[in-house]
Amino acid sequence: MAIRDIAPWNWGRKDVGIRREGAEHPIVSLQKAMNRLFDDFFHDFDIAPFGGIEESLGAFSPSIDLTEDDKEFRVTAELPGMDDNDIEIHLSNDALTIKGEKREEKEEKEKDCYYRERSFGSFQRVISLPGEIDPDKAEAKFKKGVLYVTIPKLARAQKETKKIKVKTE
Repeated sequence: MAIRDIAPWNWGRKDVGIRREGAEHPIVSLQKAMNRLFDDFFHDFDIAPFGGIEESLGAFSPSIDLTEDDKEFRVTAELPGMDDNDIEIHLSNDALTIKGEKREEKEEKEKDCYYRERSFGSFQRVISLPGEIDPDKAEAKFKKGVLYVTIPKLARAQKETKKIKVKTE
């Protein structure tokens, strides 16, 4: 392929007959290949690209799961290295907010060496709750680095759903 075929001033040409119907532009194919290359490279190390830079800047985003059944919402947040004093939970009519700050300090003293490392990271996650909730009966438990929040639905939101029969014509 000649450079003139991928130059931006030729992208609008209609006379390029070498591309198949539905084929991607060469630049798009190159971009996808580069993305796969970086994804495969960082996957082997079990880290995200530039994850270390984000964490050193104070970014920390815990994994959160939200499940729902006919009676309640359940939120599970992984907060390793934190304790219950580091976490704040706020509940409004349509959202659950979980805030926290993670602090870690390491210090080692030896005869000829002194090593000290500190890391800090804060986070705030806001989870939209689709439905009517009962904030007075909400509960939160923290056990072994995992936060469990249970938010019951109001009685009127727990009503049975009606099945509608589909008619054929």
